[in-house]
Amino acid sequence: MKPNTLSEKKTDQNWYSPDSVSLEDLKILTGQKVTLRDYPLASDIGGGQVPLYDCAALRRLLAQPEGRCRIMAEWVSALKDGPGIIVLKQAFDDVEALDHVTVQFEKLIANERRNGMETGDHFAKKGANDRVWNALEKLCLLDPEGFVRYYANDMIALVSEAWLGPAYQITSQVNVVNPGGEAQSVHRDYHLGFQSPQQVSQYPAHVHALSPFLTLQGAVAHCDMPLESGPTLYMPFTQKYGPGYLATQTPEVREWFNENYLQLPLHKGDAVFFSPALFHAAGSNRSRSTRRMANLLQVSSAFGRAMESMDRARMARALYPVLQEHNRDQSLAQEAIGRVIAASAEGYAFPTNLDRDPPIGGLAPQSQQALFRQALEENWAEARFVEALAERVRSTLT
Repeated sequence: MKPNTLSEKKTDQNWYSPDSVSLEDLKILTGQKVTLRDYPLASDIGGGQVPLYDCAALRRLLAQPEGRCRIMAEWVSALKDGPGIIVLKQAFDDVEALDHVTVQFEKLIANERRNGMETGDHFAKKGANDRVWNALEKLCLLDPEGFVRYYANDMIALVSEAWLGPAYQITSQVNVVNPGGEAQSVHRDYHLGFQSPQQVSQYPAHVHALSPFLTLQGAVAHCDMPLESGPTLYMPFTQKYGPGYLATQTPEVREWFNENYLQLPLHKGDAVFFSPALFHAAGSNRSRSTRRMANLLQVSSAFGRAMESMDRARMARALYPVLQEHNRDQSLAQEAIGRVIAASAEGYAFPTNLDRDPPIGGLAPQSQQALFRQALEENWAEARFVEALAERVRSTLT
């Protein structure tokens, strides 16, 4: 094999591009079926592909010495190597606590409406849904006792530990799709799911494989969700598709998803958990009166953190006049300036306060690095950059 051919092959193996996407491969991958023999702890199989678990039976199994390990092992198998999704029927056995928190969520929504807060949605039209960002902290501060009863739930803790191990961290966003609310576009979730195709293509293939193991997606049904109310649309097994972060952003894959998705009704108190790499989208609410409320849970690994903490905004303030001078007299190449920015400023827009910094006009807010580059390109005065940087820092704080 010629050296250049070998080099090209290695590039194709280690980086994805839009050309890597194959709809035929997706069709083969998603044509699989599962049975109760594959998931013996499940009580049923939804749509021939999704294990449904009776949480009352699981709680009895948890009382046995090996029950906890058996349940977690089966869930990991389903999420990683199987359909990528599980449904926990009556995950919340304390319905009174669930209803109480529903009322608190409605209070938060009403309060934010009164205050004129603008809440974007990563994958739906602006204004289509009622959304409460950082619902975890807001519920905790509004009603600590209600928070305690809600998050004492054993199933949330069990599935979070099964996927991420101990020391996980929970965040949540309340999402209400009102009657007439249209479906989201098909997508994967955080991290790479919140990047544009151009950004996604910059990450090597092994990062595409790693990203889904850093988070777990979940949703708790706060009301009955018949199909007409538009519960989430899924495409089982797609979490295993390598170039999937690019595939969900191609027209032919989106059309295929819209014609072939699986949709499962939920009852109040049910919960669904799935790999963030699973192709999915909130459905259209065609009901006349159901305000479909779900508490969207995003559970994160403890390992997604740097070893040291540092004030990167302070570093950016110190570097700006120096780089501005190099930029003006062209004494440093643009590529070199970019490398300095990459070594100093924060390159990732998350975590942030999505009330102050909602994803309006894009999938993610502007990062420090993007702000730094914009200021240099437009030759901002230093004071303007410092103020914009301070505002960016403020937007990340609660």
